[in-house]
Amino acid sequence: PFFYLPILCELWGPPGVGGLLCCAIIRPPRDGGIRYRGLTQEQILPVDYEIEYICRGNRVIVGPKVRKCLPNGTWTDITLNTCSLSKKKLYIGALFPMSGGWHGGQACMPSAQMALDLVNNRSDILPDYELELIHYDSMCDPGEATKLLYDLLYTEPIKIVLLPGCSGVSTLVAEAARMWNLIYGFLSKYFHPNAASFLFPPPPPRVSQLWLSNLPPLPPPTPLAPLPVRLPLSFPLILQTLDDLEERTKEAGIEISVRQSFLTDPAVAVKNLKRQDARIIVGLFYETEARKVFCEVFKEKLYGKKYVWFLIGWYADNWFKIKDPAINCTVENMTEAVEGHVTTEIVMLNPETVRGVSNMTSQEFIAALMSRLGGKNPEETGGFQEAPLAYDAVWALALALNKTVAPLKAKGRRLEDFNYNNHDITSEIYRALNTSSFEGVSGQVVFDAQGSRMAMTLIEQLQGGSYKKIGYYDSSQKNLSWFGNDVWIGAGPPADRTVVIEVYRFLSQKLFAAVSVFAGLGIITAGVFSSLMFFLFGSLPYLNNMTAVGCMMALAAVFPLGIDGHHVHRSQFPVVCQFRLWLLGLGFSLAYGSMFTKIWWVHTLFTKKDEKKEKKKQHLEPWKLYATVGVLLAIDFLSLMIWQIVDPLHITVEKFTKEAPKEDLDVLIQPLLEHCSSEKMNTWLGVVYGYKGLLLLLGIFLAYETKSVSTEKINDHRAVGMAIYNVAVLCLITAPVTMILSSQQDASFAFAALAVVFSAYITLVVLFVPKMRRLITRGEWQSEQQDTLKTGSSTNNNDEEKSRQLERENRELQKIIQEKEERVSALRNQLAERQALRNRRQPSSGQNQNHNTPPPSTQPPDPKSLLPPPGYPNPTADNHPLPPSFSNSSTLYPADSKMSRNHCHNSQIPLLYK
Repeated sequence: PFFYLPILCELWGPPGVGGLLCCAIIRPPRDGGIRYRGLTQEQILPVDYEIEYICRGNRVIVGPKVRKCLPNGTWTDITLNTCSLSKKKLYIGALFPMSGGWHGGQACMPSAQMALDLVNNRSDILPDYELELIHYDSMCDPGEATKLLYDLLYTEPIKIVLLPGCSGVSTLVAEAARMWNLIYGFLSKYFHPNAASFLFPPPPPRVSQLWLSNLPPLPPPTPLAPLPVRLPLSFPLILQTLDDLEERTKEAGIEISVRQSFLTDPAVAVKNLKRQDARIIVGLFYETEARKVFCEVFKEKLYGKKYVWFLIGWYADNWFKIKDPAINCTVENMTEAVEGHVTTEIVMLNPETVRGVSNMTSQEFIAALMSRLGGKNPEETGGFQEAPLAYDAVWALALALNKTVAPLKAKGRRLEDFNYNNHDITSEIYRALNTSSFEGVSGQVVFDAQGSRMAMTLIEQLQGGSYKKIGYYDSSQKNLSWFGNDVWIGAGPPADRTVVIEVYRFLSQKLFAAVSVFAGLGIITAGVFSSLMFFLFGSLPYLNNMTAVGCMMALAAVFPLGIDGHHVHRSQFPVVCQFRLWLLGLGFSLAYGSMFTKIWWVHTLFTKKDEKKEKKKQHLEPWKLYATVGVLLAIDFLSLMIWQIVDPLHITVEKFTKEAPKEDLDVLIQPLLEHCSSEKMNTWLGVVYGYKGLLLLLGIFLAYETKSVSTEKINDHRAVGMAIYNVAVLCLITAPVTMILSSQQDASFAFAALAVVFSAYITLVVLFVPKMRRLITRGEWQSEQQDTLKTGSSTNNNDEEKSRQLERENRELQKIIQEKEERVSALRNQLAERQALRNRRQPSSGQNQNHNTPPPSTQPPDPKSLLPPPGYPNPTADNHPLPPSFSNSSTLYPADSKMSRNHCHNSQIPLLYK
């Protein structure tokens, strides 16, 4: 077949030509090898003008070389073939990233050119056509690629296919190609997950996902943490990839726990991943950004036996060893950080020795490519791993075009008739590509309905600084082949998350048992005391029984206070909560309410001085006391009942900070603690604590006011006051402390339970032990009288009043005796001095009368002789009167008593009290 020169004849009658018609210029293909001599294409050829066709070298003109413009406006020999017999060219536009963020074109462009050369030399593939590659360096920059794409589209010749590379550039081409009715394919896997894929206008163009869509299935639930790079034009692609990945993982039961993105500095994103406890992390970024990411990974220690990274597999094998001025990590740091990461990519080189459609094995292809590269180091050549994909992509395009020739010829069309408005040719090419299937150097090449290549996915792991194949995944068959040679830093693959073990905190059983023993003993003691109270007179045994029963209920509340999930099932715990509330509430009302009633009525009847005499004559009826206790008990009962109905207690679980166990395990302990609570717990506690607190403070005040009052019928109100002091102090301290220590089960229980136990014990000891002692030692076994009780002041006949009077007299006597002894001692000293002075005044003649000294006189001494010598003061008279009770000594001391002035001594003073 030959190119036919389309002849456009146009009637033309320009002025001055005499009405003759001129011939329109012939427009042969510009690159068809034909040129005009003398005139350009833009001119109108006059009548009788001849055109001579001259072909380029290796071309042959068929037919006349000269044509003449006839008067009727046509050319001579218009039906003859006039072009050369050489092959017609079809042009492919390509944007290879020869530099920039990923310079994959360094190996992909020679690989594609090698495929074109082999296709052009094949006589069974496009025998009448020649494929020519027009390529530019996109620098993997969408901005630069936009300018180059404009040059490709608006500069002849027409390109039948566009082959971009690099994700950002591919996105741009995918959006623009449909506007020009172009077929666009991708030379490598850097854009589409299956690589060598094609997107065509016939179905509406879509942006394909990255290779991560072909991740092998993971056991659900497996949380992933994607970390994409947010480049200006590639970020929409990344987002679409993440959306697709999220959709696929959701179908597989895999959870995406967190997403993080970054623009230039990944430091914040990496820190957030660590904060979110990400374990399986998928990285979506180019090689340059990968070095930045793993430098931060090293700084944050986000690597090792607890983490696994999934990266794009088309980086250079030594990408982490390349010195990069943008990072401040050494090669050793990078090597340590990237160790053990996993990459997934399609199988780019057929592992089997099979000759494909190009009559070349994968090993022969690598050898031929190395020859084209001139011996360059493959590890330092960008896109070397992806070169087989570019090679097979060109072969797929050539085979599709070859398959399109026959259908187009049947429709009277040819491939060279393609233009940017011809949809029929585009549809035929798309249909041929979609049904292509052949064996290439990268493996079996076949496409699905969306134009995606269905290929094997290679799974590799970096082990000891080099990548090792650890498995394959066949997406078409959904089959995973695992070699079992994966190596992990720890004992095995890391957990997909930190295993959180929930552990409930329970009360110490030793503490619970110890306090329970004391509570049980207190209940038994209160029961014994309560059974003996009817033998006491003047202490209101029914109120004492109420106090004892209240103490028993409060002590019984210790048991539900210590019961938790260790003893009962979770469903039964609300019942335990109700027992706690009711036993404590009613026990406090009975025990403290009965004591408060005694103090209240004693204060009411005996502290008003103005009506003291009248109050002495009043009768205290017992029902008033019992009614007072009943009112207090009813208030508590109604408040607790309303609380239980409106806002019942239920279980709430408090979570504490997660704790790492001492063992080297990838787990965390989540401590939990069960509480009895309600929706408005603080409000109810505020009401109850406020009411009880006021009652306690009022009890303290009344006890203080009645401390000096004495009555026969309520003769234990001082002991009640002492009990109220202790109970109030314990309760006022324990209530806020237990609220503060609510998160510490042992401390909270210890404070609450011991406060109850001590309060009950103090109450029982202060109130009942003196009574029991009197019953046992004095035999005061009297029954309570049922007649009306009379109250009055007893100031002279009461034993306690007598004791206080004797104590006061004893203190006065001790003071008087001390003063007398001091006076006697002074007088003795004076007498001794006086005797010594008298002895000095006696004449010496007295010595001669010793033989006839008369006997001593028995007369009393002269009072004058007792006077002090000159210069000494006269003794003062003793003006201290004796106490009234000593005015009649015969009534206090017997006649034969030895208590006299000469025998009085401090050691004998206590005998006076006895």
